[in-house]
Amino acid sequence: MKKDYSKLWTLFKSMFILSACTFGGGFVIVSLMKKKYVEELKWLEEDEMLDVTAITQSAPGPLPVNASVIIGYRISGVIGSLTAIAGTILPPMVIISVISLFYDQFRTNPYIATALQVMRAGVAAVIFDVVINLAINVLKTKRALYIVMMVCAFTATYLLDVSAMLVILTCLGIGLADLAVTLGKKKGMAS
Repeated sequence: MKKDYSKLWTLFKSMFILSACTFGGGFVIVSLMKKKYVEELKWLEEDEMLDVTAITQSAPGPLPVNASVIIGYRISGVIGSLTAIAGTILPPMVIISVISLFYDQFRTNPYIATALQVMRAGVAAVIFDVVINLAINVLKTKRALYIVMMVCAFTATYLLDVSAMLVILTCLGIGLADLAVTLGKKKGMAS
């Protein structure tokens, strides 16, 4: 039983540290979660983390919290989810509460404004890393449908300014249709 508490503590502590030290939104923390849970702790496989990224991006709610729910559940069930959520939401809740008390001082402080501007470059690099890894994994499937969907989704959102939610729902529909066709073919072959 002590081993489970040790794993839960590691889960809480790592989520807490990642959440406390992450600036720039959900994709940044997901990239750091990948490094922590796939590469360092080896609790998840690379494909699982990519699935977590896809699910959390398409589900409603904050991406880091969504990822925490899935990762925590995968590691230690419901108690793992609750532990991971607590570790994820506590740092921003405390930090934002403190900032709100001193909002006027933060808003007008040139040092803080400069620091935030500089951090954007790092955030952009981390998000770019996530995008490249996702694209490489889509290309590794060697499925023309997935590659075409990726290119079309990028074109629709970036060049045509189509809503990301519409793109995600369309990809989900195409994916489900592809699954139905694949399962129908397998069922037909088995008969």
